[in-house]
Amino acid sequence: MSRKIRVLEIIDGDGWCGTKEQTYLISLQLSKYFDVEMALASGNKHLIERLEGKIPLHFFQKGDRSEKRKLYPYKNLLRIIRQGNYDVVVPNSSSAFNFLLPFWRFLRNRPKLIAMRRSGFVPSFFSAKLKYSLADAIVVVSKDVAKMLKEKDFFPEKLHVIESGIDLSRFYPSDEYRFEVRKHFGVSEHEELFVNVANWLPYRKGQDILLKAFAEVARSDWKLMLVGRDTDSEDAIKMVKELGLEGKVIHAGFRPDVEKILQAADFFVLSSRSEGIAGALLQAMASGKVVISTLAGGIGEYLKDGFNGFAVPVEDVKGLAKAMEIAAGLDKEKYRQIAERAVETAKEYSIEETGNKWKRLIESLCR
Repeated sequence: MSRKIRVLEIIDGDGWCGTKEQTYLISLQLSKYFDVEMALASGNKHLIERLEGKIPLHFFQKGDRSEKRKLYPYKNLLRIIRQGNYDVVVPNSSSAFNFLLPFWRFLRNRPKLIAMRRSGFVPSFFSAKLKYSLADAIVVVSKDVAKMLKEKDFFPEKLHVIESGIDLSRFYPSDEYRFEVRKHFGVSEHEELFVNVANWLPYRKGQDILLKAFAEVARSDWKLMLVGRDTDSEDAIKMVKELGLEGKVIHAGFRPDVEKILQAADFFVLSSRSEGIAGALLQAMASGKVVISTLAGGIGEYLKDGFNGFAVPVEDVKGLAKAMEIAAGLDKEKYRQIAERAVETAKEYSIEETGNKWKRLIESLCR
C-alpha cells in the first residue's frame, strides 16, 4: 500500500481570526484523507486547544513581538520541514509564507508549495517575483478575488478558487441561547440587537463606518454589539464615546461562543473595506439572521440585496444606515423569507465542500 500524502499546514501568531479558523477547519477536513500536521506558535492556545490530540502539532514560533528579528522561528521551521518528509506545504497567510523565504529555494527536496491570497490586494512587483513565484499553486477564496488578480496578471495559471467554508454543525437557526445571552449583556426582548463580528481593525473591517452609520439612525430601542479581539479596547471605547453612542454599543471583546451570540442577534451587520469571502457574514446567514453588509471582496458573489440580505457599496455610511433602517422595518413574514434564503445560501459554503476542493487540488499536484 502506498503511503498517504503528507501535508504541513503553517500558521503564525497567536490570537484568533478568520484565517486561523479556516486553517483549523480545513486541517481537520484534510486529515480525513492525508497525514496532516501543523506548524504554529506555541502561544496560540486557541488552535492548540482545538487541535491537540487530533493532528500532530509542531511549534516553530512563540508568537510574541520580542522574537520578530530572531532567527530561531526560521531555523525551527526549516528543521520541521526537513524532518517531516512532506509532500505539500501550505503557509496559510502572507506572513506565514515569509518564514519560508530565507531557505525555500535552497531545499534539496522541495515539497509542493500552496500559497494563499485572501483579498484582492495585489502584492508588489518584488513580492510577486521573490515570493509568490515560488508557489506551485495559489489558492484564492472567491471568484471576485481571482478575477481582480487575473486582471493584474498575477500568476493567472497558478490561481485556484476554493471558497472559505463554514461549520454548519455549529451555525444554524436556533433560539436556544437567545434569552441567556441577551440577559447576560443587558439587552431586553423589546430592543433590536445588531451584531458585528470582526476583530477591531477599522482600517480593514470598517468599524468607523459602522459606528457613524449607527449613530445616524439608531433608535432608542436599538443596540449594537461589537464582537472580536480589541472591540473592548480603549480605542474602540473612545470612538464610541466621540460619536455619542455610549450606552447603545456593547463592547463584547473576543468571544469563543460566536454561535450563541448570533442566536441573540436580530440583525448582523458588516462594514468591511477589505474581505476575502467574509466567513463571519456566512455564519450569520447560516444562523438565520437578516444581514447587512458592504460589498467588500467576494461578498457580492453570494449576498444579493433585498433577496437574502442587504448590500451596500464599500465606504457608504449613508447607504449602510439606510439598509439598517430598512432591515429593522421588515415585518415578520418578510424577515422570515429573507432569513430562509440566507440559510439556503450559506449551505452552499459548507466546510466539507471546501475540504473536498482542497483534496482535489493536493492530489492533482502530487500526481
